[in-house]
Amino acid sequence: MKVSVKVPATSANMGPGFDCLGIALPIYNTVTIEETVLPGTGIEINILKDDELQELDNLIMENIPKDENSIVYKAVELLYNYIGQTPSELKINIQSQIPIARGLGSSAAVIVGALMAANELLGKPADEAALLSIATEVEGHPDNIAPAILGGMVMSSQEEDGSILYRKIDWPEDWMLTICIPDFELATEISRSVIPKEVPLSDAVFNLKRSAMFIQAIHTHDEELLKVALHDKLHQPYRMKLVSGLKEIIEALQHEEGYLGCVLSGAGPSILVISKQDNLDRIKSVVKETWNNLNVNADIRTLKVEQNGAEIIENQ
Repeated sequence: MKVSVKVPATSANMGPGFDCLGIALPIYNTVTIEETVLPGTGIEINILKDDELQELDNLIMENIPKDENSIVYKAVELLYNYIGQTPSELKINIQSQIPIARGLGSSAAVIVGALMAANELLGKPADEAALLSIATEVEGHPDNIAPAILGGMVMSSQEEDGSILYRKIDWPEDWMLTICIPDFELATEISRSVIPKEVPLSDAVFNLKRSAMFIQAIHTHDEELLKVALHDKLHQPYRMKLVSGLKEIIEALQHEEGYLGCVLSGAGPSILVISKQDNLDRIKSVVKETWNNLNVNADIRTLKVEQNGAEIIENQ
């Protein structure tokens, strides 16, 4: 039996929503799990290179663990343990189109894809809530996991018992998302290492207020409120120095028509620009020119929100 699952990329944090907000984007990883018939072969993990990925991404892929240290293996093992079994002979192929180490949820996508494919092979013993919990246990936080599974924009929280509390939020159709992906990587571990373990109470309160404003701005389609709500003091100021050109891009976009905000995508270094549709070419040009002046090349795409989460595309 063989099952393939297609999983969307995700952009997390979205300004003030550190570790609790995420949105799905139409770039995909596909994970295929096949039961093998040869006893004793164990779990085989193959990462299939995509010709469209940059050379840097292919180099990173070559160094991704393909044994018991792989997050894919850990996800599958946790699911089997959940039903009191041990994974045996499985072949896992990963076809990656999501740029790696760019803040677009590439790890969440393969975790979710492996879990859903294995769950299908086992006869669906885990429901949506269990899959969310298991995937979050591997990833560490649910902000990418939830939209990867559910699609759309999702606010989520890992509770003390390990369960995931979540709700989907309708994103305004005329607020365009332009994802700007530079040609350099930023490992999540490095990006998290610069964030202090404790922050001033005033900064925590600032983000509480901005997060509430952000949700209200989305619900009421309030563009002026959104511009204020996207500000953050918990992660972006600390990560700014790790992302060449981010400060300059934000400053350059401030007075562009139709511009609503610019935030770091996940842990970076990709950035997400929110804008109206009527000035997209100019906004893309500003980002491209700013990065070009710093000798940074970038893939810049305007995308719609992917409303569908992970889905099974083959089951035979």
